[in-house]
Amino acid sequence: MTGKYSFIADTSGARLDRFVGEKCPELSRTHAQKLIADGLITVNGLPAKSSLKLNAGDGVHITIPPELPSRLTPEDIPLNIIYEDADLLVVDKPAGLAVHPAPGHPGYTLANAVLSYLPGLAENPDESGRPGIVHRLDKDTSGLLLVAKNRVTQANLSEQFKSRSVAKSYLVLVRGKLTPESGIIEAAIGRDPRNRQRMAVVSRGREARTEYRVVRYVGDCTLLEIKPATGRTHQIRVHLAAIGFPVVGDVTYGVKSPHLSRQFLHASKLGFHLPSTGQYVEFESPLPPDLARVLREIG
Repeated sequence: MTGKYSFIADTSGARLDRFVGEKCPELSRTHAQKLIADGLITVNGLPAKSSLKLNAGDGVHITIPPELPSRLTPEDIPLNIIYEDADLLVVDKPAGLAVHPAPGHPGYTLANAVLSYLPGLAENPDESGRPGIVHRLDKDTSGLLLVAKNRVTQANLSEQFKSRSVAKSYLVLVRGKLTPESGIIEAAIGRDPRNRQRMAVVSRGREARTEYRVVRYVGDCTLLEIKPATGRTHQIRVHLAAIGFPVVGDVTYGVKSPHLSRQFLHASKLGFHLPSTGQYVEFESPLPPDLARVLREIG
């Protein structure tokens, strides 16, 4: 079942996820809840929660994207592994490599590379269809990613992310000279009601919090260290654009850069507790050559 559908609630009081299940019985409740969480089901044009109680006359709009292939295939794609033990990998992902298949890039992803490196994962897939993948980075964002080698480790690491005990830092270059030199951006994020392919600061979005610190000013730009306290889709890019300091090279939320063909966004530090021992470890990735070159050119 794919396509776009619209319905009008004729009574009040029904939960959104149950209403969708009644109107689209081909969808499981879990699938409906995922579509709602992804902003693909809206009420009166705005993102909503599964538990929202509908009012009579509310317009419910549903977008169901094409299903991805049910089975990933291993692909021999190089992995830059900076740490490995019996339970996990820490990978330094290059820009241009998507983390997992999605409409538009069904293959050549980090997930395909992981299956090639760890073929045993294919024998014990999880419900997400993304074996070992604990979190994600945008395709054009470079930097550190965790990959679990087994289901127990994956559950442990996922819980660390959920409890916000994982320390993540990004190096980001924005247009303009940002002041004050440190601060916190708090603004809810959801699907942009005017463009479903984008995220935006919206009143009915999900809580989002981003901490920043100025590393240095570079020409008419600012190099920032960013620590997102939440992990919303495109959070850093949306928050910085919302305060008037878009990420250099971000064509979705800012403008093209003559210096760079992708956004200047690099996951530079990653700290977490090893599931096997509980020991806290932290890893760091230097700026890749394309981003280091931009700093030299602008500075």
